[in-house]
Amino acid sequence: MKKRLTRTFRWSAALLALVIMLVASGCGGSGNTDTLEAIKKRGKLVAGVKYDTKLFGLQDPATGNVEGFDIDIAKALAKKILGDETKVELKEVTSKTRIDMLKNGDIDIIIATMTITEERKEQVDFSDVYFEAGQSLLVKKGSPITGLESLNKDTKVLTVKGSTSAQNIREKAPEAVILEFENYQDAFTALKAGQGDALTTDNSILLGMQQQDPSFELVGGNFTDEPYGMAIKKGNPEFVKTVNELLKELKDSGEYDKLYEQWMGVKPE
Repeated sequence: MKKRLTRTFRWSAALLALVIMLVASGCGGSGNTDTLEAIKKRGKLVAGVKYDTKLFGLQDPATGNVEGFDIDIAKALAKKILGDETKVELKEVTSKTRIDMLKNGDIDIIIATMTITEERKEQVDFSDVYFEAGQSLLVKKGSPITGLESLNKDTKVLTVKGSTSAQNIREKAPEAVILEFENYQDAFTALKAGQGDALTTDNSILLGMQQQDPSFELVGGNFTDEPYGMAIKKGNPEFVKTVNELLKELKDSGEYDKLYEQWMGVKPE
């Protein structure tokens, strides 16, 4: 009987210790500075960026280097946290994969033309807005499509999976046929091959495509507001604060305007 009670006590004590450990680790997982501390301890910032989006994050097939506005922001953040802009690892994300990769701990932060939405705020925390964009349409020059009003059941519009652009175009042009691709380069390749009549996403991204092939043009102006934010795993207010401090420092110093003009070709409004 005594042995049975002792065994029961031991099991109860072990179970209690396990519960305490799980609760503590759960609390720690949502602690204020966990991600920031992990970055400092690791000595490297892991940023999720696009590899297929000219002007923001585009990989050079010859060198393997990824360059763009978002990449320079990632480097600036690494410099702020670790004192060295080279202490950043870039990992490719797409509109479809980026939130899952953040939640799984594959990346520390998403810096990848990500529009701030109420729905996404339920899954991640956002920095302040770091870029103002708006959704538009890219078509072949001479196309009869001049804007949203031109889209009907006979037009095919190309976009990217997991993007706000895909949601918006279905609302704005419910009769149009919508074809979704894994990334922007695949969608643009399909447009050039005649698989669709128009490609829709943020004007800033479309501008990069137009620079790649001037036989295409943006039409119809912007029909949405797309404020970009950097996304961070929930429960890291100190990390969010650090990112927002960086944005303020870049803007106050004039460095933000230089980066914007370098990549966009115009000064920010």
